[in-house]
Amino acid sequence: MSTRMTSTHVGAEIAGQPDCWRRAAETADRDAALLPARGERVAVVGCGTSYFIARAYAALRESLGAGETDAFPASDATPLGRGYDRIVALTRSGITTEVVDLLARAAGRVPTLVVTGVPDSPAGRLADRIVDLGFADERSVVQTRFATTALQLLRAGLGVDLGPAIADAELVLYEQLPAAWERRGQFTFLGTGWTVGLADEAALKLREVARAWTESYAAMEYRHGPISISDRSSLVCCIGPEPSGLRDEVDSTGALFAADAIDPVAALVRVQRLAVALADRRGLNPDRPRHISRSVILAGAFRPTASDAARILRS
Repeated sequence: MSTRMTSTHVGAEIAGQPDCWRRAAETADRDAALLPARGERVAVVGCGTSYFIARAYAALRESLGAGETDAFPASDATPLGRGYDRIVALTRSGITTEVVDLLARAAGRVPTLVVTGVPDSPAGRLADRIVDLGFADERSVVQTRFATTALQLLRAGLGVDLGPAIADAELVLYEQLPAAWERRGQFTFLGTGWTVGLADEAALKLREVARAWTESYAAMEYRHGPISISDRSSLVCCIGPEPSGLRDEVDSTGALFAADAIDPVAALVRVQRLAVALADRRGLNPDRPRHISRSVILAGAFRPTASDAARILRS
């Protein structure tokens, strides 16, 4: 990995993901009783990146037969009235307004689990159960290692062996990115099943870090209209299994198609690297993305205490 990559907060955090995933596997084993049990009806909530991770986990949990699982933006109150056995909230900082408000309203109504990088936070104090991922917390505004570590924790809780994903992530951290990728002007990310959420997250990373023109779709839906945007300036990247015939259709547009058999979460790490490379190419600082902050705190809603703010700044 380049010196430029590791000299930024986000670059160093991207590089640290394999070690974080190893600790996530250990945490899932140690805290197994805290994670959703097989057969529970679960709602998973988050904001931004955490919402996309929630969607990926929800689809994966259902596909593995572990129980009915839905994902919602934390701003959506639907989970409070649908008779879920558990609400799982993903929140890196523990102070995001929508997450804190939902947990406050859920108190005494629905059991809650918070997966967070800052357990001593408003969200942590409102939760019935907490999984502490402080070792994966970040200084960056954009989420990389916390989000993937939360997903790997939840995958491990479903019985998924993280060994192959860790090996794949170590590979993509040290491989050379294709030069042709950085020369593209438009990026489309596709997923199937649980990887649709990862495709959405991949597109978000390029927008946040590199201000790139990105789109994301379920792979089969891409054929129903969105394919019309693809041309010789496009990279179309499929995260996860490649649907039959899709490569030929993308090739016919002149776009560059990318897909392989590596673990989908490791494939997301490759996209994170691409985001930083594009930012560097465009003269942007990936640690200072435009118009966004580490946590969204809405006017007139919960405000962190001075001690909360100090903990966030130190993390």
